[in-house]
Amino acid sequence: MTDSTHESDRHEPRRRTMAGRPARKKTLSEILVEIAGDTSRETVTIGALMVSLEGRARAALILLFAFPNALPAIPGTSGILGLPLLYITFQMMLGRNPWLPKFIADRGLPRVRFAQIIDRLVPYLARTERLLRPRLRALSGHTAELFLGAVCLVLAIVLTLPVPLGNMLPAFSMCLIALGILERDGLWVILGLVSSVIALVISAGVVYAIFRAVAYVVVGALGL
Repeated sequence: MTDSTHESDRHEPRRRTMAGRPARKKTLSEILVEIAGDTSRETVTIGALMVSLEGRARAALILLFAFPNALPAIPGTSGILGLPLLYITFQMMLGRNPWLPKFIADRGLPRVRFAQIIDRLVPYLARTERLLRPRLRALSGHTAELFLGAVCLVLAIVLTLPVPLGNMLPAFSMCLIALGILERDGLWVILGLVSSVIALVISAGVVYAIFRAVAYVVVGALGL
């Protein structure tokens, strides 16, 4: 089913205050803090996040899963978060609503570990949210999202490869693109695309260097 509405607008109820004015929509950082502080749950699953994030689920989950990989201090997360990123970015490329198979949706982190990640993310996200605003909307609309989904899918594939430090820049690029989609800010989408090109060039260079080094060792060992 093709998704013709924008990520941050879809499924958002039209809540109103007592005075009849539209209620202020919670920011993504506020929603994540609420989820992390919910002591009624021991584990935060991917499926539960999708429900809590409602219409923002696709871009918000890309941001949430990519961010830990952009930090050098949290190793080993690409194996846990890489597979959901592949599914979500593939669905974005096809213009589909976010959906994950049960064996992925049921995966998650202990709430305490999730809260630690959110504690690191929210200060950056809250400051960034003050810089984001709707502009160059054509670059973050539905048609653009199909292309951006393809870009993010390629970045997600690179992120899951066992390339030394090869996950940080692709993850950072996906964060920029996801933020641009969330707030319909085309400028941030452009920054994400520029960063994506740099990330792919560097990753290709690292893979080529590893291949040359392995080939040199093999040739030397065989005495060719």
